[in-house]
Amino acid sequence: IALHTLTQNDMCEALNVHRASSRRQAFRDMLAITTGTTAAATLTSSPPSAMAKEAEEDLMSVYFGCGCFWHVQHEFVQAERRILKREDMSLTARAGYAGGKATDSTVCYHNALNIGDYGSLGHAEVVALRIPPSSFEEFATEYFKLFDDKGNRPDQFGDRGSEYRNLIGLPGGVKSPYAKQLVSASMAVGDKLDFAVGKGNDKDLRAVAFVMDTETYPFYVAEQYHQFHDGFNLNENYPNSYNSLASKMANSGSLQKSVCPNGALGIGVGGL
Repeated sequence: IALHTLTQNDMCEALNVHRASSRRQAFRDMLAITTGTTAAATLTSSPPSAMAKEAEEDLMSVYFGCGCFWHVQHEFVQAERRILKREDMSLTARAGYAGGKATDSTVCYHNALNIGDYGSLGHAEVVALRIPPSSFEEFATEYFKLFDDKGNRPDQFGDRGSEYRNLIGLPGGVKSPYAKQLVSASMAVGDKLDFAVGKGNDKDLRAVAFVMDTETYPFYVAEQYHQFHDGFNLNENYPNSYNSLASKMANSGSLQKSVCPNGALGIGVGGL
């Protein structure tokens, strides 16, 4: 079956089954059809070092959502340091929003002015990265490690609702050759999640990750006060060397600027 003959409806129908094991198998079968062996073969060789990956490959943009983005950003910053040997000013992990059907260019956290409220627009909290394609499976593995053995995310019983749903954004979505690596990474850490084709404004389902096409469902960077923030737990405080990255990057111009109110009330202090 040619790639272009598999419609979005076909993919949705393939995943619309009741048993978890069947959903996984349907997803894998669908990937086998859409990606084929040629696309997979292009991913078999990898550069010998992290620096070589950076130098020899065009970076790809991806995002991951798993509840509150504060904790998730910290974990991916650590992954960037470990996997790609990136230093402070080279880090690309950014907190933000994605996954909604709305096409509004202004997407913001909840604010008193009601400007571009991300929840009202159908978006969820995510963390975006720019990484070498050959490292994608390693980063996907880090994502799946965030979940416990039953597929619960770290704040599963705290933050709930569509704003905190599990999202994975890839160029091409489920049609991407990297989707096969996504499944491999999931299986390598216990096969904790089911997958579904993201349609936008999706519900928050436990142990289900919606796979989004980043072209159709792009990333919107969050406000500066959300970047490199302490975690969601009361005792989850990160060092100042981490927290201060937001201001350092803003001063250098490397932190993408949000046009949203700087705080819930527009004051810009303490998240207000």
